[in-house]
Amino acid sequence: MSTVVERSVIVIGLGSIGSMALWRLAERGVDVLGIEQYGRIHTEGAYAGESRLFRVAAKEGELFTPALIRARHLWQELSAGYGRDVLLPVGALSLAPGDHPDLKPTLRAIEQFDLPHEVFDADGIRARYPQFHVDDDDIGILDLSGGAVRPEMAVAAATEQAAANGADFRYHTTVTAIEPDDTGVRVVTTDGEYHARKVVVTAGPWTTRVLPEIADLVSIRTFALTWAMPRHVERFAPELMPGFMRDLDEVHAFGVPTLDGYSIKICPHIDFDPVHEWADRPTGLTREQLVWAGEQAQRMMPDLIPDVSRWSLHSDSWSDTKMPILDTTADGSVIVASAMSGNGFKFAPIWGETLADLATEGPAEFALAPFRIAAHRAAAAEVAPA
Repeated sequence: MSTVVERSVIVIGLGSIGSMALWRLAERGVDVLGIEQYGRIHTEGAYAGESRLFRVAAKEGELFTPALIRARHLWQELSAGYGRDVLLPVGALSLAPGDHPDLKPTLRAIEQFDLPHEVFDADGIRARYPQFHVDDDDIGILDLSGGAVRPEMAVAAATEQAAANGADFRYHTTVTAIEPDDTGVRVVTTDGEYHARKVVVTAGPWTTRVLPEIADLVSIRTFALTWAMPRHVERFAPELMPGFMRDLDEVHAFGVPTLDGYSIKICPHIDFDPVHEWADRPTGLTREQLVWAGEQAQRMMPDLIPDVSRWSLHSDSWSDTKMPILDTTADGSVIVASAMSGNGFKFAPIWGETLADLATEGPAEFALAPFRIAAHRAAAAEVAPA
């Protein structure tokens, strides 16, 4: 009979949020084990792809800004501990027509929390950021606390610091079942069985494989990351250009300045239908999608060669309301973070800290009521057909 390994807390899934939960737990001296079906860093998760935009002035609503303020502090703490700049504090520019609906909540968050910022009219944007095509009715809001985050480096930094604080790991190990019992949770894997007082599930698009009870609340959506090459790449250096969101003629894109010295990330939104099984996700872009993305990128930034130089696809768990799930299951033994809806990475360290709070039964400031499973069920019931 195989031996069951005992731990105080087990974290399932060591991507963006799971790695941060492991870091915060290990830092507190918790006997914690992390289990990951892939390697330490991999290309299959939602986090991969060189960079992510970081914003504090949240267009998603003022509900999120306090968490982002805390997240920025934690990104800086993570960078300091690792000795490398995980967060590049280059600012985040929202550029859109003045009546665009995303600008109002951004400005409300800035006003409510007194965030450092600058506002530009069209001429001001042209003078400050000539990289962009600008229409006469455009305005720009520069979130001075924003910037770009290096996701692979962030996951490495969190897991390395967790290891330095005593965390244990099982990589290339798949969890096949989690089974609550009288003293905690039994975790069955391809590498044996484990048992813990608490289990944290941060498995992204694989969450419902081990928590089928929330499958009706979560779908899988895929998003495309695309890069294009400027003719004058020196104009797109981080010292000259912030991270950005651009809305132009009903097309939304986000991006960051050049990090590789020859291309910039600029990602016009390509819509994919939701699926419920990992195997059903899209795995490629069509020629038409690539041509369209290159054309949109050049419309937004005329110096770009109008073709995609490289691309990648990433899938994430999604909720209909785009609110995350951050909650403890009914028996209190399983804590879950899911349904990040393509918006989770900027929050990764604060959501990881929140999970650590819940796993150690401490106060969890940011485990807000709209993030609870019951709130998601109530929202789903409101839109369900009669």
